[in-house]
Amino acid sequence: MKINPYLIFNGDCQDAFNFYAKSLPGQIEVMMTFGETPARDHVPADCHNLIIHTRLLVGDQSIMGSDTTPDRPSAGMSGCSVSLNVDSVVEAKRVFAALAQGGSIQMPLETTFWAARFGMLVDRFGVSWMINCEKDR
Repeated sequence: MKINPYLIFNGDCQDAFNFYAKSLPGQIEVMMTFGETPARDHVPADCHNLIIHTRLLVGDQSIMGSDTTPDRPSAGMSGCSVSLNVDSVVEAKRVFAALAQGGSIQMPLETTFWAARFGMLVDRFGVSWMINCEKDR
């Protein structure tokens, strides 16, 4: 069993997942718009370019997401974070810096009592991330 975060966006899912694919890095396995599915007849034409489903594979884990339609706007993401555990301080610094571009740092990446490095940020798409490197390998 695996637990996979599913992120909901208000129209910028494609930009977010392209950003995550570069930042983490990962491979986008699928990215489908409403207009590319049988659902196209059930949504307004101006929603056909919105993402109905995407999946980013990062190692053996994945993050999924979609856009919501304007009639069901998302109030934004709060109350949870995507937590990334990395194997080295170098990788923690790289991922943290990449995801922080255009976002806001909530806690700088630093040594803690449990980790070689830990930091928190909200990326430019409003997604909260925690970067954790328990031991420097």
